[in-house]
Amino acid sequence: MNLKELISVARGEKSADLLLKNARIVNTFIGEIEQADVAIYGDRIAGVGDYGKAKEIIDLQGRFLAPGLINGHTHIESSMLHPARYAQAVVPRGTLAVVTDLHEIANVCGFEGIKFITDLARKLPLDMLFMAPSCVPATHLETSGARISSKEVKKILAHPNIIGVGEMMNFPGVVSGDEEILKKIGASKGRVIDGHAPGLAGKELNAYLSAGILSDHESTTLEEGKEKLRRGMYLMIREGSSEKNLDALLPLVTDNTYKRCFFVVDDLSCSDLLWEGDIDAVVRKAIERGLEPVRAIQMATINTAEYFRLHDRGGIGPGYRANLITITDLAKLEIDMVFYQGKLVARHGKPLFPPPPVTLELRDTVRIKPLMGKSLKIAAADETYPVIEIVPGQIVTKKVVEKIKVVDGAVMPDLKRDILKLVVVERHKASGNIGLGLVKGFGLKKGALASSVAHDSHNIIAVGTNDFDIFKAIEEINRLQGGLVVCANLEILASLPLPIAGLLSPEPLEVVVSQHEKVEKAAADLGKLPPAPFAILSFLALPVIPELRLTDLGLVDVIKFKLLK
Repeated sequence: MNLKELISVARGEKSADLLLKNARIVNTFIGEIEQADVAIYGDRIAGVGDYGKAKEIIDLQGRFLAPGLINGHTHIESSMLHPARYAQAVVPRGTLAVVTDLHEIANVCGFEGIKFITDLARKLPLDMLFMAPSCVPATHLETSGARISSKEVKKILAHPNIIGVGEMMNFPGVVSGDEEILKKIGASKGRVIDGHAPGLAGKELNAYLSAGILSDHESTTLEEGKEKLRRGMYLMIREGSSEKNLDALLPLVTDNTYKRCFFVVDDLSCSDLLWEGDIDAVVRKAIERGLEPVRAIQMATINTAEYFRLHDRGGIGPGYRANLITITDLAKLEIDMVFYQGKLVARHGKPLFPPPPVTLELRDTVRIKPLMGKSLKIAAADETYPVIEIVPGQIVTKKVVEKIKVVDGAVMPDLKRDILKLVVVERHKASGNIGLGLVKGFGLKKGALASSVAHDSHNIIAVGTNDFDIFKAIEEINRLQGGLVVCANLEILASLPLPIAGLLSPEPLEVVVSQHEKVEKAAADLGKLPPAPFAILSFLALPVIPELRLTDLGLVDVIKFKLLK
């Protein structure tokens, strides 16, 4: 871009490349609707006002014009889509920037996984902005495929598209002053550090924030969110596939607080992307629940941009990036045209750009030691056993102690009380590590589910009513080299192959959604399961979310931050 020529266009002397006339501009700077033209030169907005000269003129005829939406915290791997397919899914929805730290694929493939996505990002009409993964692995209580030290975090931060340090999930390490964790924070050199502080309050919250951590997306109650706002945190209001916090937190958005709040999805399935949308779906829900439309758009654009210090995004003004969306119905957020860097890249919900070649890199990442039937046996040492209890609509769990069913000295699932067996198999180093536990609230009446998507280390996780189906489902994951599997009566009923790092599919969005919906339906037919059962299953191995989890090393009491069994 020639700055002198941009200024000439702004003065009205030189013709713009593109002129969007008769727009009702959603002015996110001051929260009002403004009638004006927008002149674009190259990838920048040259001016807003009354313009007439341009190489191309599009008369918006009073349609609304807003900045492109920004998803301030997401893990694109949770869509199970190749990055090129992901861009085709979210750009037509108006998402033109995403902030992600890639700790999912980094936990499997390390630097190679990060490079795979950052290299692709440069070829897409979507600003993919990256945070250096701070927790690979998330804790010492599990086995991951890679390890990123404080020295390596510093190296990653030198990459031009790395804008900060990703969510600091090891909050016990921060609060206790763990030396390596503090070195990772120190490597940030004053850049944005995202937080992850479920349930932290009082002096522990003060300790966490004193390290320079700025935000949190794990608040689930009004009281928790209010305290974090009072202590200076930016509140990421999350509404994803299995983590739904919008209803609980939206009352916190007031004239006094809204500039400290913005919307994120964290984890969103391919099916939800196709049928509901991305960050646009969160904006629509907020409007439906009573939030004024312009304010809702501010919380998905300029608020996010200002938090991440993206000073040329989030608004429609001279010098800002020409990442724009047109809206036919503001209250319903019906998006028509999508412009990226001044070029029309989507219309009527369809991408107008082909994806770069979809390659099958990062294959053969599932490596497990051959299983023996007895390896899934839980020996009964007592009449009771700690059980992971699912909390509906949340990813937090409860730790409960239940009387157990015992047969021939082994702990057995108890279908009458909805207590099932949970298994985590290490899949990176073929170590033979197997974590065994029990889970309550999953609703299976027969069969088993298994997945290689298990946050954040992504070992194989399985839940089932019997060892035979669990064993068969795990074997199928190994054969597919990653994926989601439903099994009953030793028959594979449905599967979704994820051969790229055991996390992603190379197939188009509609194909992946079709496969995903088949496994979800097959799972639902096996009992009375909660919505998004595979998403729920994927988080049961994450030992940084209270209260009880299972990793390949065993049961983890997250509150005490130690292994139980």
